[in-house]
Amino acid sequence: MPEPTSPSAPAHPSFRQALRFWLKLGFISFGGPAGQIAIMHQELVERRRWISERRFLHALNFCMLLPGPEAQQLAIYLGWLLHRSWGGIVAGVLFVLPSLFILIGLSWLYIAFSDLPLVAGLFYGIKPAVTAIVLQATYRIGSRALRNHWLWGISAAAFVGIFAFNLPFPLIVLGAALIGFIAGRLAPQVFALSGGHAASQQDFGPALIGDRTPAPEHARFRWSRLLGLLVIGGLLWLLPMGVLCALFGWDGTLTQMAWFFSKAALLTFGGAYAVLPYVYQGAVEHYGWLTPTQMIDGLALGETTPGPLIMVVAFVGFIGAYVQPLFGPDSAFLGGALAAMLVTWFTFLPSFLFILGGGPLVESTHGELKFTAPLTAITAAVVGVILNLGLFFAWHVLWPQGWTGHFEWPAALIALGALLALLRFKRGVLEVLALAALSGLLLQF
Repeated sequence: MPEPTSPSAPAHPSFRQALRFWLKLGFISFGGPAGQIAIMHQELVERRRWISERRFLHALNFCMLLPGPEAQQLAIYLGWLLHRSWGGIVAGVLFVLPSLFILIGLSWLYIAFSDLPLVAGLFYGIKPAVTAIVLQATYRIGSRALRNHWLWGISAAAFVGIFAFNLPFPLIVLGAALIGFIAGRLAPQVFALSGGHAASQQDFGPALIGDRTPAPEHARFRWSRLLGLLVIGGLLWLLPMGVLCALFGWDGTLTQMAWFFSKAALLTFGGAYAVLPYVYQGAVEHYGWLTPTQMIDGLALGETTPGPLIMVVAFVGFIGAYVQPLFGPDSAFLGGALAAMLVTWFTFLPSFLFILGGGPLVESTHGELKFTAPLTAITAAVVGVILNLGLFFAWHVLWPQGWTGHFEWPAALIALGALLALLRFKRGVLEVLALAALSGLLLQF
């Protein structure tokens, strides 16, 4: 009897095969970062074996260190590793493109039909569930990040700073980073982390890009390539910003959206929930692009669509430009759609630059990356900031007319049920939102 042969590594996928997968991923990437990363792991590591477990986690650890949506950055990294820069660009674009078009359509339906009893009932149930989802995110991130009294203290200080003193989110991030930098030198054991994802011992068979596979030629670091990428990235930011300034002036709505979301893209340490308070402060309080209730509704829509949750910025841009028609009342949809695409461009452009520029540095070593002390402190501060966001949502959902108004007992029961379903029974976000929407409809009718 011949001895069984071990499976061989799969053939290198063609660009068309990879494109089909990234397009499919853009439509099925529900469940937030954890769900999206799980889908990529199942498809690329376990089933297709395009990359090994350790190399996958090595790339993921790098993406966890960066500002921006880590799942989309991981898609860019893997696409780049397989098919050079164009592979990374296609993977990253297709990761967000379906959700962009879906959100533009949903945003128009929302603004056009939000007064209908059917739509009002749906959102009455969904908004308490969104409050529960944000509180669950606070618990989930806090249970991983707050491992000692020092980090609890940083988190509490961040909460007090934004809740009681209304400090800007960037100032809280900078303060936490400074504390982490100083305290990390004085007490490094307090801020020591073992990495976002430890190396796994699982083996799914030989992979196309295995543990010992040398980095391909395009993944080797060259200063000339990095400088060229920075020049191209600078032009891709400056040219549309210059056009906006020329057409609408620096104080124009689209120009200010582009500038604001460029800054937001560099402050998303800790994922989308971390940047939402900053988006709220700017979009609702400072610029007045949308109301607090619309912000909650936008997050609800973002939770129900594929793609990264930070795609809620497309809703913010659409509503902000739709209610202040840039091209006249008859072209309100055109202005909203243009704003949604612009803010998406400025929000996600840095992710491509981070990966295409930093990928060769990461590929130069396969050792496990460590979180630095400043990032540890920032993550701790983010927990307090997200808690403030959850309480803000709860206030507007449960007391819609303010503290002197009536308390919404039905909404409170929906929020409590959603929280129990998420934390106690480990139900999925989409399932919880669907049941909450059904509850809202029943109460409406």
